[in-house]
Amino acid sequence: MTGSFTNYLEEKLLKDLFGILAFSPPSTFYIGVCTGGVAEDGTITGEPSGNGYARVSVGNGDSNWDYSQVAGVTKIENHSAIAFAEATGSWGTITDVFIADASSGGNVLAFATLASSKAIGSGDTLQFDAGDLEFTLD
Repeated sequence: MTGSFTNYLEEKLLKDLFGILAFSPPSTFYIGVCTGGVAEDGTITGEPSGNGYARVSVGNGDSNWDYSQVAGVTKIENHSAIAFAEATGSWGTITDVFIADASSGGNVLAFATLASSKAIGSGDTLQFDAGDLEFTLD
């Protein structure tokens, strides 16, 4: 699974790069999932509500994210597993994952469609193993 940046983050990075407006990345990212996809404009469709669902906080920095560049592709991926709390009811069939700058609402920074969708029901624990969340620039 390889993800994309949203229009929001692309704008922030370009303005910072060209000296138009400085961008300070958040110190904490919030990993969320949804059942209906994430659009380039950051619109989330079908983020679960209730049943034990909450976005997972992950600190920004090299202790949580790995960087590599191979064959002209620059990649960032999660350093260790990212586990959600156990579901206490159905979250639906999860199709996408995203990174936001807030525990609810906020701005979506990046997103990806899962290689395989996954139905989450009561008693299930959704986890992304180390290296599962991958974002590239090429």
